[in-house]
Amino acid sequence: MVDMGMTDKQFNGFVRFLLDALKEAKEEKEDDKKDEKISKIIDNLQKTLED
Repeated sequence: MVDMGMTDKQFNGFVRFLLDALKEAKEEKEDDKKDEKISKIIDNLQKTLED
C-alpha cells in the first residue's frame, strides 16, 4: 500500500475544519453538549489517525 501525503491546501482545509469545530464547542453554553462536541472531535481525530 502506498502512503500518500496531504498537499498544503488539503492540510490547511483540515486545520480550518478542526478549528471551526473547536470554536463551536467552546461557544457551547451547556456542559453536556460541550462535552459531546469535544468527544466527537476527539473521535474524528482518532479515526483520521487510524486511516
